[in-house]
Amino acid sequence: MMEAGVVVARNRADAAEVGAHLRACDASFVPPLSERVELGAYAAKIVSRAERFEAWSGDRLAALVAAYCNEPERRTAFITSVSVLPSFQVCGLASRLLQASVAHVRLAGFERIELEMDARNSAALALYRRHGFAVASTREHTLILQLTV
Repeated sequence: MMEAGVVVARNRADAAEVGAHLRACDASFVPPLSERVELGAYAAKIVSRAERFEAWSGDRLAALVAAYCNEPERRTAFITSVSVLPSFQVCGLASRLLQASVAHVRLAGFERIELEMDARNSAALALYRRHGFAVASTREHTLILQLTV
């Protein structure tokens, strides 16, 4: 069920808001995101280079899907981040934002969306499979998933 008062937007958050959101979601990533990237620099990169599909509750960024759509010659977009604040999980926000990102990628003329995820994150894998993503390849604990749009 969708949380009451949630507004969906695109590319509204600034780097500070994305950084605060990623810090609040850090422990939900497997392994924690801060073990793989410096969160402030990653937030700045997302804001400057990614299409962002966002769910807001008041002035709080509740959920985020960030996708790089900057290599049209490859015809493949890349989802770099999917995150939902713990207090908003199981509200359907990740699904809603994934659907919006897939629609955007399709309209932009891309043929595929890829993402990488840790194979130990069973909840994320179930989410992506519900949306039609399939495992294209594996590398140690990393799954590369792909969806033809």
